[in-house]
Amino acid sequence: MNRRNFCTWLGGTAMIALVDYDGLAQSTAAAPSVPYSAGTDSPKFRAPLNACDAHHHIYDPRFPVAPHWKSGMPQDATVASYRLLQKRLGTTRSVVVQPSTFGVDNSCLLDALSQLGSSSRGIVVVDTGVSDAELKKMAAAGVCGIRVNFVSPQSWGTTTPEMLVELSKKVHDLNWHVQVLMLGEQIAQMESVLQRLPTPVVLDHLGRIPQPEGLDHAGYAAVRRLLDNGRTWMKLSEAYEDTKVGPPRYEDTSKLAKSYIDAAPERVVWGSDWPHPTQKVKPDDALLFDLLADWAPNEATRRRILVSNPETLYGFPKAS
Repeated sequence: MNRRNFCTWLGGTAMIALVDYDGLAQSTAAAPSVPYSAGTDSPKFRAPLNACDAHHHIYDPRFPVAPHWKSGMPQDATVASYRLLQKRLGTTRSVVVQPSTFGVDNSCLLDALSQLGSSSRGIVVVDTGVSDAELKKMAAAGVCGIRVNFVSPQSWGTTTPEMLVELSKKVHDLNWHVQVLMLGEQIAQMESVLQRLPTPVVLDHLGRIPQPEGLDHAGYAAVRRLLDNGRTWMKLSEAYEDTKVGPPRYEDTSKLAKSYIDAAPERVVWGSDWPHPTQKVKPDDALLFDLLADWAPNEATRRRILVSNPETLYGFPKAS
């Protein structure tokens, strides 16, 4: 198809687009500026219809920080700000994950779900004293899983394997899953516990496998065995957290992502981790999104990661 370049002005910003003669834009050089995200370029590859960002947070200053949390929080990582990121990336579905900042008070997350509507799901943080009635109320609001964090400070203190097992049993009858944040060495140490949980397990952030050990680390071997059990999922997120190489390609952590996709393409999902709370210097979200083109060169596989797999894990309506 013949194409031509054109330049126009929008809101004082020059935008250059490559378009087909039928007027369909193929790519743009500028997109909305997004708080807590570097750059303004759009991704190089277009998100498929119903693409899902399976891991982001909302921080709204209307809701108080938990007493145990001493590190502050982003002040304008609100739903309105997140919608700017969706516009930039082309995603329409999302999964809001409760940050440790709010402890077990999920009010901010539930408010975000009420704003985002049926295109979003929630992952909450609860303690073992949560009632069945509370869990059912959250399920009706769009919650479909809990997060159990072994890395960041928690309102109850130290997270134990026993607590993980008890919480997994609590949410089993709701058909929820348990999302686990562990470092690679913790996954290796607790592999047998994770294997025995009655619920599906979702591992955060590429399994937090340290570099440069990467594929040679005991945590990676444990993750691969967990993926083989058919009930474990992996979030392709935070390529920046353990890298020793850095952007733009994150070659070391990208090796992990590629291997997980090869091992279980039907049980991996992609997440932005916006607003990137662990990073003082915020990454370029378009660049992070474009990593998928390298991790999964096949378009059908990318669609599986962004659309079909989130439909299965989070219960979004199946796209026609």
